[in-house]
Formats: sequence, C-alpha cells, structure tokens
Amino acid sequence: RWFHPNITGLEAERLLMERGVDSSFLARPSSSNPGDFTLSVRRNGEVTHIKIKNAGDFYDLYGGEKFATLSELVQFYMENGGQLREKNGEIIELKFPLNCADPTTERWFHGHLSAKEAERLMLERGKNGSFLVRESQSKPGDFVLSVRTDDRVTHVMIRSQDNKYDVGGGYKFDSLSDLIEHYKRNPMVETSGSVVHLRQPFNATRINASSIESRVRQLHKENGCRGKGKAGFWEEFESLQQQECRHMFSRKEGLRPENRAKNRYKNILPFDHTRVRLKNIVSDIPGADYINANYIRNKEGDETNTTVDSGGDDSSFGKCYIATQGCLPNTIQDFWHMVYQENTRVIVMTTKEIERGKNKCARYWPEEGESSEYGNEWKVRAVSRTSTADYTLREFFLQGTKPEFSESRRIYHYHFQAWPDHGVPSDPGCVLNFLHDVNARQESIAASLVPKDQDEPCIGPILVHCSAGIGRTGTFIVIDMILDQIKRHGLDCEIDIQRTVQRVRARRSGMVQTEAQYKFVYLAVLHYIETVSQRMQAEQKSLQLGREYTNIRYKSETNASATAIVGETSTPTYTPTIPPTSPPSYGLRPK
Repeated sequence: RWFHPNITGLEAERLLMERGVDSSFLARPSSSNPGDFTLSVRRNGEVTHIKIKNAGDFYDLYGGEKFATLSELVQFYMENGGQLREKNGEIIELKFPLNCADPTTERWFHGHLSAKEAERLMLERGKNGSFLVRESQSKPGDFVLSVRTDDRVTHVMIRSQDNKYDVGGGYKFDSLSDLIEHYKRNPMVETSGSVVHLRQPFNATRINASSIESRVRQLHKENGCRGKGKAGFWEEFESLQQQECRHMFSRKEGLRPENRAKNRYKNILPFDHTRVRLKNIVSDIPGADYINANYIRNKEGDETNTTVDSGGDDSSFGKCYIATQGCLPNTIQDFWHMVYQENTRVIVMTTKEIERGKNKCARYWPEEGESSEYGNEWKVRAVSRTSTADYTLREFFLQGTKPEFSESRRIYHYHFQAWPDHGVPSDPGCVLNFLHDVNARQESIAASLVPKDQDEPCIGPILVHCSAGIGRTGTFIVIDMILDQIKRHGLDCEIDIQRTVQRVRARRSGMVQTEAQYKFVYLAVLHYIETVSQRMQAEQKSLQLGREYTNIRYKSETNASATAIVGETSTPTYTPTIPPTSPPSYGLRPK
C-alpha cells in the first residue's frame, strides 16, 4: 500500500515532507522511464529518489539483487537494513511506508493481499459467489477481482489507466465501485463457459488506521439498516465466533479434579499451551503449578502459534501481558506467587469486588497502612492509596517468606472502576487515559531497573484481570495492542481489529466476549486517532506561529477532573513528542 500510482516526483516530495518522517518511503511509476518505478525516501529532511528497473523478467535497482515483484524488492530492503546504500556508502533506511489512500471505502477492497491468501480466505470462509478486490502484485497500480466459483477461486485483472477502470478492455468505469456494480448485474463468462457471479462481498476487516472514522461510520450504518442489526459490527463479531469454534486448543490442566476448585467459572479455563505455570512449588502436590492464567504476547502474525510458553523472559517476543481471572479466596496465595515469579510490577484490575450483588473478585490486598500474609508464604503491605475520577491506584510491597523470595518488590495496583456493571463505558476517553497511565508506569519502572542479563527484560508482563479474565480483560489488552501498533508504525499503518482479537483468542479463549466490547475497541481506537490527529495539527499550527506546542487531552464526556496522583506514588509528567507520524505514550487527561 506504499505504492502511489498517480503521483509525480514533486507530489511524492510534498507527501513525504508533510506526512512522513526520516526513513518514510513510497514507490511510484517513473515519470522519465514509462514501465519503470521510483522509490522515494525521506532522509535528513530531504527526499531521495531511487530508480527501479522493470526488466520484464525481474525488478532491480539497475544492478544488485533481482526480484520477481516490486513488493518483494521493497520488502527485502525493509527487512535487510544496510543493504541499500548511497555510492558513498551511506545507508538508506526504509522504515515507515507512507501508504496510499484506498481507491474505495468499500469493505470488499482488501488492499495488499496475495492471490494465495485470497484463495485461502475464500475457500475457508467464503461461499460460491463471494468476491473481493485486491491490489495486483505483479502489475503495481492495477487491481484483481477474486471470485469463488464452483469451489475454486477465479482471478480477473482490473486495469487502471487514466483514472478509469476496465476488465480486459471492456467497458470503462469511473470507479472500482461502478465496475463491481456493473458486473453484479451483468455476470462475466469465463472462456470455459463458466459464469462468474458476484453474489456477496467477502468483506475485509483490515483498514488504514487514519481512515478508521469512515469504517466505523459504515459499520454503524450496516448495523442499523440490515435486518435487526445483523451486519456491520455484528457480522464481524459473529465471524470471530465461528472461527473460534474451528480452533479449539487443549485445556486439560484446568479440568483435572485437583484444579477444578481453583477456577472461578467451571468452563472458563486456560489453554494448556499458553498457561502460566507456577515454579518453585512443592512438586509432589498434584496441580501445585496450576493457576487460571495465560500469557498474551503482542506478536503480530502468530495466530497459529501453539508452542508452549516458557514465561515472561523470552525477549524475542514483543510486549507481554498475563490475562487471569479474579481471585478466589483459595487462589490468592497462587496469585501473589505468580506476580513475584513473573516479575510483574503493574496489576490492572477492571472489575469491582461486588457487581449486581455477586462476588466478582476476592479482595487480595490489605487496607492502606496495613499488612496481610497469604498462605504463610507471601506478605503484602499496602503503603498508599490515591484516586482519580475513574480509578484507584494502590501501592504495595510484596515479599516472600522463603529465602529465594525475600527481596521486597514495589507493586502498583491500578483498579479501574468506571466500567459499568452492564455494557461498556460511554466514554472511550476514560479508558485511554487509564491505559496511558498504566503504560507510563510500566515504562518508568522498566527504565529504572537494570536487567541482570542482557537477554532478559528487566520487568515482567502487565497483569490484567476482571472476573472471568476474558471480557473486559480482553478488551483492555486488544485496545492497548492496537494503540502500540499505531505508535510503532504511524497513523498510516494498517490495523485489523478482528484479526488482533483472533490472535489474542489463540492465547486465551473468549477474549473480548461481547459484540458491545468488540464495538468499543473500534470506538476507543477512533477516539485515540482523532485526538492524535488533532494534536499533530495543533503542533504544526503552533510551529508555524512560532509558539511552543500545548498538550491536547483526551475529551471526556463526564468532564471529570482526573487529578494527578501526588506524593511518593505520583505518575511522572511527560513532555509530548511525536515520533514516526505517530504519538508515543503521553499524558492526556479529560478537559
């Protein structure tokens, strides 16, 4: 999607200087050599243009490595830093693709999807007559119509020329939407005589982050106009439910007789391949290593990874969380064992102890100024308690009674209390502010700790729990994962909320439990992107006026004042800066 089919060199420079940062890049057709291409890269505040030769059989940079497609060439130089150099030896880095706007907002457009992946998706989840449109990988700037016909997939090239679209030289259309609507009414016929019917769109869930507003608007519209809301958000969520039925993993440990009493809900059990195993326990006691908790790795593209997790010390993975249930009276000792074992310093609790008259989580901490001992093994001392409009922050010291656990550790307990007993919060801003404060704390602690081993992270996973450890827990984790992706790759990156939920569900069953929670993820990401865009515009304007930038805060419906936490437990104030077309964590509060 970094390919821009209709821009000149000057327009490429303008785009990269306005929307990009150093190491941002795009590809475009060559103006001087028709059939060839140009790679435009922003470097040191200027734009470098690199010629790409299309030899007919391969692509190369007028020498060097040769590639079958333009996509493979760009991917190679993105993944192999140092391979692309100036004549003087200076390295040219391709880090941040500056994506082209989609040619249509229709959900049947899948962007950069390979023929092989299109076939897999449609044969697994489509029906005869299902169709999608994707970018051509062999002819950049053109498109492909992929249709499932007679249990196979037919690919039809769509030519894009002079802002018109046609199929094999037939009728020319002003837009892809017009072309698709025409062939819906007038089916094409293959040379074999088979009729290619376009019956139902195979909708994409991927989207350019910066255009999420139009996707949310479209999903809202479909929710309301297609028979009792059986489309839009519901359709995407229902597809997730169907996929989960096909991908059930083993949960034998939670079913063992000795472990059943440790589960808050008898059917909500951890997958065996990602469960947290308690270590340094009495090994001859059956089930002593069991706790209802799973590791959730923020690693893109590992939906099918079913290898056993070894804990929070695998630095090859990205950000890690532990998702777990609310404590039962008989699991509090195991809970604190897990916190200490995993070197967790931040706990996120997203449920009240009692909701609608039912116990949702046993209190596993003492009152402020008091100490408690759990199972003759763990001592917890509560040293402070402060509150904002939406959450309470408690600070504990955790220490074991055994010599190997004797080092006292400071633990921060973020107890979010603005989630209603039923449904979801009406204001995504309060959740975004909360997540910011949680991440700022995690990053602050990580910066202050010195790792014992360079191969190990100095801080363990953020532990997140509600009551069952799947609904609100999953919603918080998925929102945080999507925001991390945007922070890393910029507002022009592709995000896929459904696929992210699917990845998380491959780690713990049922994460993001309801359609309302699924929709809330979209609304929270939308709110975040709107705030970041507003912030970047304000910064640009203030720079033009020669003033320092003033922070823009997340809007909150309640306009409640989220007071800064002061004293020993205060959260550091951060000066906002904007990296690669995306914001880092920064202190945002309701107005």
